[in-house]
Amino acid sequence: MTPAAQGRLLLRIARQSIDEALGQPPAPYPQADWLAQPGATFVTLTQNGELRGCIGTLESWRPLGEDVRENARAAAFRDPRFPPLGADELARTEIEVSLLSAATPLQFGNEAEALAQLRPHQDGLILSCGARRATFLPQVWEQLPRPAQFLAHLKVKAGLPGDYWSDQIELARYQVEKWREQEF
Repeated sequence: MTPAAQGRLLLRIARQSIDEALGQPPAPYPQADWLAQPGATFVTLTQNGELRGCIGTLESWRPLGEDVRENARAAAFRDPRFPPLGADELARTEIEVSLLSAATPLQFGNEAEALAQLRPHQDGLILSCGARRATFLPQVWEQLPRPAQFLAHLKVKAGLPGDYWSDQIELARYQVEKWREQEF
């Protein structure tokens, strides 16, 4: 199966999961061996180009098909930044599914060294510091194209000041393969 065909299938699973949560009759989900393999995904919902929900997993721990179903429902109904998606909104909601690679820790001695390793428009980034953790998908580079800006906003997302730095900060990068309904 081509990556485009896989993407269409993952998008269909995401939309079907939201449809069912909104009361549509359940339909059988697609079955394929690769959907049963562990996978980590993010499902992003937009309306008129504006974010409407985005939830995902950073590590592969459940079957890919299940991960997409659960993250689609979470993005639609449990993203704390937005009210739950209403049935009247679904028709104007576009879905994007991002399939994440395994994260690779970055090694650095200070913030300048960390910034020098960031690859704009290629890497997603996970920031951890104590109990705080946040991530930006590679797509966020479109809004925050400079590495220092990207990292500062990620710190704020994690609940830290944008200019904060500590030797306890850990960073890991990952890449995604993504598909948007608009592309098909």
